[in-house]
Amino acid sequence: MPELGKVVPDFKAEATGDQTIQLKKLRGKNVVLYFYPKDNTPGCTRESQGFRDLADDFASADTVILGVSRDSLKSHDRFREKQDLSFDLLSDPDEKLCQAFDVIKEKNMYGRKVMGIERSTFLIDAKGKLRAEWRKVKVPGHAQAVLDAVKELD
Repeated sequence: MPELGKVVPDFKAEATGDQTIQLKKLRGKNVVLYFYPKDNTPGCTRESQGFRDLADDFASADTVILGVSRDSLKSHDRFREKQDLSFDLLSDPDEKLCQAFDVIKEKNMYGRKVMGIERSTFLIDAKGKLRAEWRKVKVPGHAQAVLDAVKELD
């Protein structure tokens, strides 16, 4: 699992737009990696809209936004188009990326215990170091808090 202040291990993942994203190829830019449970659900939609609405501000701060869930690329493409997201979504059906960032947690769904993605966000700086992490994210104001942290990077 990545540690604050340490370089995040490189990873590759399939992404929207029929591409593969590799972390080390994003060096020189900050990266916001946000994990969310499922496309087209209320909380995940609001969270993605929050990042969408601030996308220009993130871009001005030389920051790439990447959303991650276990959904298929087909689902991601539809979600991205429906919500007019200007950033890419990564598909992690085998949970390799989720496990690397330790975001798979036991959750209680309608009285049943299930394993799912705990809403979490990670800020990786231009040198590839993990600079901040947010776990058990509450959606209101989250994207702005992440943008504020990006602006504080030196």
